[in-house]
Amino acid sequence: MGFFEKIFSNKTQKIKQNNSLVQQMGTVFIMHLLFEEKCDMPAKELMCGSMDKHVGENECFGYSDSTASFAVKKYSTQFKDGAVPPMLMITGCTEITDWHPDTITMSQMWDCPESDEIFEKCRYQVVATDMLAAGLDYKDRADMLMDFMEALLEMFPTCRAVMFETSGKMFTRENILNKEIYREDRFVFFAVNVRFFRIEGTEDMMVDTLGMSTLFLPDLQYHFHGMDQNAVVDHAYSMLSYIYANNCPIKSGETIDGIRDGRICRDVQWRCQYENALIQPSRQVIDINMGEYASGRR
Repeated sequence: MGFFEKIFSNKTQKIKQNNSLVQQMGTVFIMHLLFEEKCDMPAKELMCGSMDKHVGENECFGYSDSTASFAVKKYSTQFKDGAVPPMLMITGCTEITDWHPDTITMSQMWDCPESDEIFEKCRYQVVATDMLAAGLDYKDRADMLMDFMEALLEMFPTCRAVMFETSGKMFTRENILNKEIYREDRFVFFAVNVRFFRIEGTEDMMVDTLGMSTLFLPDLQYHFHGMDQNAVVDHAYSMLSYIYANNCPIKSGETIDGIRDGRICRDVQWRCQYENALIQPSRQVIDINMGEYASGRR
C-alpha cells in the first residue's frame, strides 16, 4: 500500500468512526451527489480529463469500481516530513441505506424547495470529499472544492442534486450549472447555509450561518425581533462575503454597519462578540448584537 493509499485508508476509518468530525474547524468537506438510478463509476480517462479541466494537473493514485482518488498537484500542504498535495476522493454509486439529513437540516434547504421529493426519489449516492486539505490557504481550498464540484457534475451527468454535508445546503444539478456566480463568491453561495428559526412561544427569531468552519472562519449569529428576517438574511450574506474576502478581520467588541429601512446603513452600528453558537451544531460564531432589535441577554 502506497503513501496516499495509507493516508486515505486511515482517514476513511476515522470518518466512519466519528461522524461529529464534520462539525470541527477545518474538517473534511463532504458532498453527496444524489441519483434516482444507480450509475457506474466513470472511466478513468474521463475522470482524469474532467479533473485536469476543472481542478488542474493531478495524479490518479487509486481507481476501482468503488473508489477513485486524486492528488492535486496544483496545491501542497506542509507537514513535518515535507509537502504533500491535497487529495480528492470519489466513491462509487451505492444505495442510500443508513444516511439521511435530520429534520432541522431538511427544514433549512431554502435553495432547494423540491428537497423532499428529491430524497424520496433519489435512492443512490456518490460521496466526494477532500483529504489533507485543512492546511491549505483558505481561498485555495475553497477554489479547489468548488472546481471539484464542477468536475463532478461533468463526470456524473445523471446526478439530480448535490448536498453539502457540513452546511446542509443543497442545490439541483440544473441550479448549479445555470447560476452565474463570480469565482470568489462560489464557496459562500453554494457551500455556506444561512438558516432561519422562529423561537417557539416568543416573537424572537434567529438567523445563523453554517459552513464557514471548513475554512477556519467563523459563522454568524443574529438573535432578534421586530425586523424583517429577509433583510437579516441579506445582511448575513454580505457579512459572509466580507469575512471571506478579508480573512475575517473582525475582533470581539468591534462594530459593523447595521440595517435601517431594510438597507445596510453606516449610521447604524451593531456590536460583534465571539461566542458559542446558540443552535447546534456546536461551533464558534460572531454574535451580532442588533441594538434595539436584539433579543436575549449578552
